[in-house]
Amino acid sequence: MSETKTEQTVAKTTTQQKKGSYIEAVGRRKMAVARVRISEVARGGAFTINERSLESYFPTNELRTVVRSPFAQIKVLAKFNVSAIITGSGVHSQAEALRHGISRALVIYNAELRGKLKKLGFLKRDPRTKERRKFGLKKARKAPQWSKR
Repeated sequence: MSETKTEQTVAKTTTQQKKGSYIEAVGRRKMAVARVRISEVARGGAFTINERSLESYFPTNELRTVVRSPFAQIKVLAKFNVSAIITGSGVHSQAEALRHGISRALVIYNAELRGKLKKLGFLKRDPRTKERRKFGLKKARKAPQWSKR
């Protein structure tokens, strides 16, 4: 039974690689969704996010480090061009969604990277989201001011 599952995974991976000269994956965090395409290049390694460069889209070094971290950990930063479309949530969540998508695409590219990326926590979709508002309350848990009389 495990052979069938492995064959399906291999077939899925080869199908995704045959789409073109890129590998596509989706990363998520809170309400942010990042559709990521990575393509192998001889040298360079450019980032294009919503038709903008990495430096203009993520202004702080912290966010750029978060985005580049999967490449930095496996030491292939200049080997891939990354193009992404990101929607929803805030800037930090978008950076983490992009990291999640890049990590997933790298696993499709080379399955041997899965162990290292998984150990770093880059393949886990962080399930924490905003709690919904309940009726009778002002926010998720904030109650209106209570008066004794």
